[in-house]
Amino acid sequence: MGNFCLIYKMNTNEVNAGDFVKITTSDKIFEGHLMPEYELESKEFLFVKLKSGYNVGIRKDRILNTEIIKINAEKGILEGEGKEESDFENAAGKILILATGGTIASKIDYITGGVKPAFSANELLSTVPEISKTGVEISGKQILNKFSENLTPDDWIKIACEVYNSVKKGAKGIIIPHGTDTMHYSSAMLSFMLKNLNIPVVFTGAQRSSDRGSSDATLNLINSIYFASQAEKFNDKGVFVLMHEGIDDKFCVVFRGTRVRKMHTSMRDAFKGDKFARLSFFEKKFERSVKKEANLTSNNPQVILDTKIEKNVMLLKYFPTLTPEIFEILCEKYKGIVIEGTGLGHVNELLIGSIKRAIDNGKFIAMTSQTIFGRINMNVYATGRRQLKAGVVPCEDMFPEVAYIKLMFALGHYNKYEDIKNFMLTNIAYEINERSEIK
Repeated sequence: MGNFCLIYKMNTNEVNAGDFVKITTSDKIFEGHLMPEYELESKEFLFVKLKSGYNVGIRKDRILNTEIIKINAEKGILEGEGKEESDFENAAGKILILATGGTIASKIDYITGGVKPAFSANELLSTVPEISKTGVEISGKQILNKFSENLTPDDWIKIACEVYNSVKKGAKGIIIPHGTDTMHYSSAMLSFMLKNLNIPVVFTGAQRSSDRGSSDATLNLINSIYFASQAEKFNDKGVFVLMHEGIDDKFCVVFRGTRVRKMHTSMRDAFKGDKFARLSFFEKKFERSVKKEANLTSNNPQVILDTKIEKNVMLLKYFPTLTPEIFEILCEKYKGIVIEGTGLGHVNELLIGSIKRAIDNGKFIAMTSQTIFGRINMNVYATGRRQLKAGVVPCEDMFPEVAYIKLMFALGHYNKYEDIKNFMLTNIAYEINERSEIK
């Protein structure tokens, strides 16, 4: 048993994460890319990503020989050598990875069976050897390490500031690996905080952790890099979200950061919205949406960072037992409330008196729909018209989460009702479609 360990050490001194290796054990032969070691893993195992995409753990005391078949061409990047903040300062012409955590940067803790954050930006890159085939110069930096349910408005500001600084340093594109549960909140907020972006900022994530055979992390990450590297050719700029299009591993789909929402707990194609582009790096296919978008490009080409927001805003889902008393208690705490109403934008008419008093007292109340897709129209029924008369502002076809984010931004800049209303009804970051279309 001791000899096996000695042979393992002797043969792996020059083996690095990302190298394609052939490992011979006492009863099997494994070929694949050597994975980096992580704190949460048992030190008794060596992990290898097989050609099938599955990871296998091999007991070190059973290894007879380790042979390097192919040295990783991107050794420096994959190991994180020389790619810390000193080199990251030289961002010109590069695609930058600003890692924030989430399932895409997680591993299964085989002790507890749970999923925990474990990958730094460079470790994340090392799990996707195919990146070297893109020919794109990449640098990685860890700016947060949180599951997305733990992110706060202060974290949104931190991400926006990091993106802004990277843009100013000449980055060609920016990829933000992020947890999927609140990714559409973060992408919406950055869409408002970063004005006049002249490069793509792409949020991506994974529904399944990187060490699972069914993980969508590799396809999502490599297609994000592919999209960002091609964006200059198509003049694609702004904030985007890129995730799986279907349940297979063929295509990814790109959405505007304000026109997307997570719609399934675990499916790999959980994100739905208005498609901007469809692409596959492995098939070298890039299809842009034929949907015409409003041109929101400013005459001022200089990117602007604006992080002023009001945190005391609530997204409230209407439910049949929502009483005026409950609503009035909420209005004592929050300066603005976005309501997810029913259908075209309705709540129980018993609430209208409380809504009017709240608005008269300086609170801002906006209306969206629980149906998610479609346009608010509060002129159709008497209940809606009474809400409009009380001062409720209909949010067109904005997704509820986007309206919530936009109201935080609006209240951070304006105090007067008419100014806030005008901002909410102005298409700032592609959050409002000029007309509703059949999907």
